[in-house]
Amino acid sequence: MMKERGRLRIFFSYFGGAGKSYAMVLSALEEKKRGKDVVCAIIRSGEWERTERLMKKLEIIPPQIKDEGRELDTDRILRRRPQIAVVDELEHTNLEGSRHSKRYQDILEILDSGIDVYTTLNVEHLESLNDIVSSILGRGIAERIPDSVFEDASEVELVDISPEDLIKRIQGKEEVSPDVLKALRDEALKAYEDRREALAAKDDGMRIQREEHILLCLSSSPSNARIIRTASRMARAFRGRFSALFVETPLYSKMGEGDKKRLKDNMRLAEQLGARIERTYGDDIPYQIGEFARLSGATKIVIGRSAARRRGLFGKPTLTERLIKSVPSLEIHVIPDGILGEGTKKRRINTKLSFKVVDAAKSLGVIVLASMIGFLFFHAGFTEANIVAVYIFGVLVIALVTSSSVMSLFSSVISVLLFNFFFTAPRFTFHFHDSSYIVTFLIMCIVALLTGSLATKLKENARQQAEAAYRTRMLLETSQIIQMGKDEKEIASSASDSIGKLTKRNVVLYLSDSSSFNGREEEREIALWVAKNGLCAGRGTDTFSSSSYLFLPIKSSSNTFGAIGIDSGEGELDLQEKSLAQSICGECALAMEKIISTRRVKESEIRAKNEETRANLLRSISHDLRTPLTSISGNAANLISNSEEIDRCERATMYEDIYEDSLYLINLVENLLSVSRIGDGNGSVRINMQTELGDELVLEAIRHTSKRAKDHVISFLESEEIILVKADANLVVQVLINLIDNAIRYTPKGSRIEISIRREGDKALFMVSDNGEGIPDGEKERIFDMFYSIKKSASDSRRSMGLGLSLCQSIIKAHNSDIWVSDNSPKGAVFSFTLPLVEVDINE
Repeated sequence: MMKERGRLRIFFSYFGGAGKSYAMVLSALEEKKRGKDVVCAIIRSGEWERTERLMKKLEIIPPQIKDEGRELDTDRILRRRPQIAVVDELEHTNLEGSRHSKRYQDILEILDSGIDVYTTLNVEHLESLNDIVSSILGRGIAERIPDSVFEDASEVELVDISPEDLIKRIQGKEEVSPDVLKALRDEALKAYEDRREALAAKDDGMRIQREEHILLCLSSSPSNARIIRTASRMARAFRGRFSALFVETPLYSKMGEGDKKRLKDNMRLAEQLGARIERTYGDDIPYQIGEFARLSGATKIVIGRSAARRRGLFGKPTLTERLIKSVPSLEIHVIPDGILGEGTKKRRINTKLSFKVVDAAKSLGVIVLASMIGFLFFHAGFTEANIVAVYIFGVLVIALVTSSSVMSLFSSVISVLLFNFFFTAPRFTFHFHDSSYIVTFLIMCIVALLTGSLATKLKENARQQAEAAYRTRMLLETSQIIQMGKDEKEIASSASDSIGKLTKRNVVLYLSDSSSFNGREEEREIALWVAKNGLCAGRGTDTFSSSSYLFLPIKSSSNTFGAIGIDSGEGELDLQEKSLAQSICGECALAMEKIISTRRVKESEIRAKNEETRANLLRSISHDLRTPLTSISGNAANLISNSEEIDRCERATMYEDIYEDSLYLINLVENLLSVSRIGDGNGSVRINMQTELGDELVLEAIRHTSKRAKDHVISFLESEEIILVKADANLVVQVLINLIDNAIRYTPKGSRIEISIRREGDKALFMVSDNGEGIPDGEKERIFDMFYSIKKSASDSRRSMGLGLSLCQSIIKAHNSDIWVSDNSPKGAVFSFTLPLVEVDINE
């Protein structure tokens, strides 16, 4: 049964000193008076005396003492397990080396354990309002929390005070103008009312006729964070879906580490604010954004306006202008972004300056070869246009065989110079007499540059498509391998192997059920935490960030089965690798859940079958016990009441009936005791295998049935050699008793029953034969079914329970042997079964 999550109560205000902590501790004391178990985990002390006095009335959980200061002791709270924990400053950033980087993450872990938390928060620490509050205060806010924590709180209590009274209260502690406080107060009231309206709409079941879908365009620009927050506020205002799209262009692979880090930070911010991260590939960014918006059903697009401007009448349109033209039917919200243009320009300059010796050697070889072909064409009398085409083709080849567009640029210029030097008059100089060559050189250079640029783009697109195809194929292969797994361990191992191949990194695996972990002991704590909480942790996250591994949970919608750790010591996973690894973990969890579900269905079927068997058994027992018990009790009553009046012969007959009925009950009880040894709910028998002498097993069975066989002839054809078998003696004797009793029951008086043993290869063959009427062919297939008996009157007119032969089959199957029935010659039936032989060397 899942533990109920704790309730989060936030005391919310617009500035420090408004009385949040005092109101929080006061409310906690009221709960304590009502009988609740309340502890005070951490309070910002030393500033407000009245809060300090109230706090001393609560039980204090000592903080963790570190070299740099004090921190919340989450583990001690979880061990103490109070009903309510009072924790100040929800937005606090923990000291380095703490399990979580932020205090709100500690609080979420406490809530997940079922403990209620009281905490405090100012409006300036809400992530989506950071830009607005920063502009009001004139400074940045370092400590922020995702808006989802605020919105998902069970209760938010607004602690309000007028700006004038607040200025008097904080006088001497902090200087702030009334206008600033009024603006912050307005933002706090707005955030509080927006939350109330959202909750009211949710409770009333309100539905917006047209669901809004806000699509945000991500980039590596430092100012993109402000655009993300703006889009987040829009999504919350419209109560719609929120997606963040990044278009990976050919320039992404050449992007600087600083740009890549900012892009990751922006994606993480968008994810914290509730966006679903999406990714597409292509060099035409407006087209990719427009197509994704159309396919995903986006209703509004939010994008930053680049500082780049169209240069001149024939200048290239900006990205914003091209996007507006690409999707004229959608609302496009353009947020000023003056940094984006500069960042992009610097990135392109860095790309052009990239240089490799190998690429230079390849380029030189192609140019030399093009020049040699040009000489052949020149001496063969071809026109200059053909030689120009050779050089342009050489530039195209260089663009295809080199990894940098710098080579295309250099080769274009060099090709023009070589053509001028070798093939224009005067030859072997850089001079030319015909002024029309200027146009030829210019066109040749432009065509070479355009051709090289196009080839570079085509090559990069081909690389992206090949990479996407490879990853898609890996996902499909991984899915197939995972689906073929027989159990949870095999499925998880296949998933971890696939992630290792895909990322080319070391991977460790932890499974919750088996508690197996193939990594280092210091990483085990992180794996346990991830498996317990179902969240990512390790390198690149805010939890256990000092670890060199990134741990991803193997998690479905209802269960967490373990964690997979990916070695990130040489660098964090890129966004695509992490996304693929998470997809594989999700596929793994679904396959494991399917295995568990299938197992539960089978167990349910077995339980249902066992219940049906139990019900049939009880009905059969009731019927088969009633007849002999009624006979015994009736005969006994007559003997007690009328013993003197009953003649001797009749009395002897009654005694004999009582005796036979009691033997029948003894045999029935023996079978039931053997049935009780069938365990595990799957029909298997728990047996105690020992080396036994076959003759002794037969003689023991004859001894138990001799009294019931006085009207039959039982003979044992002993083997000439000593036959030792590996068997459970009690169960095998019961099999022989059932077979002999079956022969006695279903054959006429005076019939002959023979028992024999002989060697058959590596098995010992036991046979119980009779010369009765035999078993019809139509009955032989069902003779060993439970509760099935041949439809004819038994010699003693007592209905058979149909349990004995079924029990015989179960016991013999448990010995990895077979039992069957065949016809005897000239008439009758032969029941045969085998047991494994034991070879014994006898030293005389």
